[in-house]
Amino acid sequence: MSDDDEIRRVLGLLSQEDTLRTLARLVLGETDGFSPKVLHRLASGGLAARDEDGKWRARPERFRELLRARAEPAAEVSAEERVLRTFLVDGRLASMPMKRDKRLVVLRYIVTVFEPGVRYAEKDVNVALRAFHDDYAALRRYLVDEVLLSREDNVYWRTGGPVEI
Repeated sequence: MSDDDEIRRVLGLLSQEDTLRTLARLVLGETDGFSPKVLHRLASGGLAARDEDGKWRARPERFRELLRARAEPAAEVSAEERVLRTFLVDGRLASMPMKRDKRLVVLRYIVTVFEPGVRYAEKDVNVALRAFHDDYAALRRYLVDEVLLSREDNVYWRTGGPVEI
């Protein structure tokens, strides 16, 4: 079972009121009066286990295990990827980096929505940039200032950034 499947399974268990209530009681240290069916559901998701005395206990460490399994090793993530993960949340720009080198990473990513060799009307550029941030005019200025987009008579075209081959 994949990490995502395991996470879905645990969240599914916690979405059931009786299971969540039982887990809460276990976390609070209660030891009696549980439904065996619910305890076994919690155990199947790794959220509960029997101790050496045969008593049920909560396993809150299961959440850390799932997070660790889901997290990518830091060595495998490039510096550019870390910058993008920091400043882009759900595909939208949360804030513009103040440092130029980080700002360039973000801008080079954003400019890839424009095809090289295609000319765009300003309103089309605005629509594309609005997908990243509500202040599309500032984004447009940054892209032009960094020579990633060029402009003449309210027509824009891509002049920089990475190109997929």
